[in-house]
Amino acid sequence: MDMIQILAIAASLLLFGFVVDFVRRNLLKEKYSVLWLALSIVVIILSLWRGLLDWLAAFLGVAYPPSLLFLVALIFVILICLHFSVVISILYDKYKILNQEVTLLKSELEELKAERDGRDKPGGKG
Repeated sequence: MDMIQILAIAASLLLFGFVVDFVRRNLLKEKYSVLWLALSIVVIILSLWRGLLDWLAAFLGVAYPPSLLFLVALIFVILICLHFSVVISILYDKYKILNQEVTLLKSELEELKAERDGRDKPGGKG
């Protein structure tokens, strides 16, 4: 094993351990951990099975097979960023709707308070 292969295995095992620990401590939801776990497993497999890595590199025209590991990792990170951009967009829309509903409820509450205060005053209707 050369140094880059050992580094890739160590980094992907470390990533796998962090993701599992984050899920265990409820810092990361299971549905968001899937891509991270998949990334670390794919990099581990490609790091350990050098023949597969060499074959894929030759098939894709990559001159230095270990650099394919980092290309795969980069593609996964881009997919993760895209996934979280979609999640953020959905949450933003939900936040906007929730904010509008809270504003309407505050307005309605103020109207009810004003109406109640008008009845509670001496000489007021009611």
